[in-house]
Amino acid sequence: MMFAVPILAVWASFAFVWTIKPKNKKNITLLLAFSGAFLLALTFFELLPEVYENNNPKTIALLILAGILLQVFLEFFSKGAEHGHMHIDLQENKFPILLFLSLAIHALIEGVPIDGNNSILYGIVIHKIPVAIILSIFLVNSKMKTGLVILFITTFSFMTPLGSYIATQSSWMENNGYLMTALAIGVFLHISTVILFESSQGHSFNLGKLIVIMLGIGIAYLV
Repeated sequence: MMFAVPILAVWASFAFVWTIKPKNKKNITLLLAFSGAFLLALTFFELLPEVYENNNPKTIALLILAGILLQVFLEFFSKGAEHGHMHIDLQENKFPILLFLSLAIHALIEGVPIDGNNSILYGIVIHKIPVAIILSIFLVNSKMKTGLVILFITTFSFMTPLGSYIATQSSWMENNGYLMTALAIGVFLHISTVILFESSQGHSFNLGKLIVIMLGIGIAYLV
């Protein structure tokens, strides 16, 4: 299940965009806010206690900070696609290799903590859906050939399961997986907080956003 669900989430999002061609960005923004709150809460409820238990606190803290910095670095190339903001203009019919590599690394890392943790799986999937929708809208509306779009979505959809597979099959990960989980926590903290801050127009009060954030935190507490 942990391998199939992230793939299905990406493809369901792409199929939705391909067939429906959504125009209302408000609903996607609210879904992003919910996913950010849900992922942030799960990080605090599930992952942080796990990595700090019986491990060197400073080592864990350094890796979390490294994860934040890694995500900042990746966003120089993805232009914010990981948190649902596409600031790239494809002028030519070329495969956006830098965008793909940054998203692939992000997706690979986020697959690591899924092993044996259904709550984190839910968080990753809920995070993936709005991001995949926005990414699909961008790709479908770009000048890329359909074959390249399909190649992008196909490869991207397999990266998170690949991260989970490596986490379960690698002997090094069996003993040191908490290090990669700490790195993933840094990525999650950066992504989720940016989503929450950027989902408000002009940082104005938004009751709908506040409700979905509280809902995301509440559901994360219960799962």
